[in-house]
Amino acid sequence: MNVNDLLQKTTDIASAYRGYHGGYFKTLLSPMQSGGELAILDMVLPKGAEPPPHIHEKEHETFYILEGTVEFVINGTAHVLVPGAALFAPRQAPHYFKILTATARIITIMTPGDLWHYFVEFSEPCNEIPQITSPEPPTPEQIRYMAERLSSRYHLNLLTK
Repeated sequence: MNVNDLLQKTTDIASAYRGYHGGYFKTLLSPMQSGGELAILDMVLPKGAEPPPHIHEKEHETFYILEGTVEFVINGTAHVLVPGAALFAPRQAPHYFKILTATARIITIMTPGDLWHYFVEFSEPCNEIPQITSPEPPTPEQIRYMAERLSSRYHLNLLTK
C-alpha cells in the first residue's frame, strides 16, 4: 500500500459516523494519521450514555464542549463545563462525566491515540448521521465482556463496585 492509499483509507475512516451508546461520533483525526500520538473524536451523546468512573493507565484525555452542559469529576473534584470550555484529565486520574442536558457534543482528544480503537470496536458504522436515542442498558454479559476487554486490551480500569 502506498502513502496515497493509506491517506485515502484513513480519510475514509475519519469521515464515517459511528453509532455509539445511543449517540454517535465522527473521527476527526485517527491514530493512523498521527503516528499513534493522538486521536480526536467529535462525539454527540445523550444523557445516560456516560461511562462509569474509570482510570486510564496510558492515555490523557482532553474534553472541549461544543454543545450542552457536562459535569466532569476528576480526582474527586467536580467541574461543570458549558460550550467553549475545556478540561484535561491526566492518565492515572480517576474520572467520569455526567451529561446535564438532553445531549452534549464533546470534542475528545486522546493522547496517545490507541483508545480510538475501543470506540471503533464498540460502535457501529453509519451511512449518515444517526438519530439520538436513549441508550439501552447493557446486559450483565456485555458488561463483563466490556470490562475485561477494556482492562486487558485498552488498559482502562472501571471503578465500579
